[in-house]
Amino acid sequence: MPGYTPPPAPGYLPPPQPPQRPTRTTTVLVAAAAAVVAAVLAAVVTARVGGDGEAEAAPTVTVTRTVPADAGDTVADTGSDEATEESTAEEAGGDSYGFDDTIVYDNDVEVSLSKFSRAVSSDYAAPENTPYAKFTIKIVNRSDKKVDASMMTVNCAYGDEGKEGEAIYDDGLDGLPDTSILAGRSLSVPWGCELPKGESFLQIEVAPDYESETSIFTGEVKK
Repeated sequence: MPGYTPPPAPGYLPPPQPPQRPTRTTTVLVAAAAAVVAAVLAAVVTARVGGDGEAEAAPTVTVTRTVPADAGDTVADTGSDEATEESTAEEAGGDSYGFDDTIVYDNDVEVSLSKFSRAVSSDYAAPENTPYAKFTIKIVNRSDKKVDASMMTVNCAYGDEGKEGEAIYDDGLDGLPDTSILAGRSLSVPWGCELPKGESFLQIEVAPDYESETSIFTGEVKK
């Protein structure tokens, strides 16, 4: 019969067709999709930039220098550069500072210690009936942003073997304040660290916030 094609014999399969190559239209669509993805990624990066179009640099908080501790309670000028001892964090390494030093961070926040004395905690303190060293931590905020004082960290050790000294919570020793230090203001925080009567060497580690490098003060507390 004209136009009739007999069915294939049993077991016979037609040869596989070669895969189709992508046409120019397909290539154009792939390129366009890639361009859209690139634009979205660029928008995400742009969203992380500040509103003025410039990325905000994270503040650096390494110790830059030490100056004599300010005995007053108000914010005062640190004096001339000639009276300032330059000391970068890399140069300082694991060195410590004296009790009469003021640590100045390069974000214009200062930390100093003063008013050292000895005492014994009361029966109602934590820990109770424990000899300790009492001192004042002063934070001076010379920056243009507020500082959250509740983020400050304080740790102590005493003796040649570096035993950990517990923080003392007693009348007038309430731990970290739940407040902020406004720009241009300062805050003094009374603190107590365990120090047995037979020990005099005390190491005090203070950081004004979680992101700041810890400043290590060391010295002798009179018995």
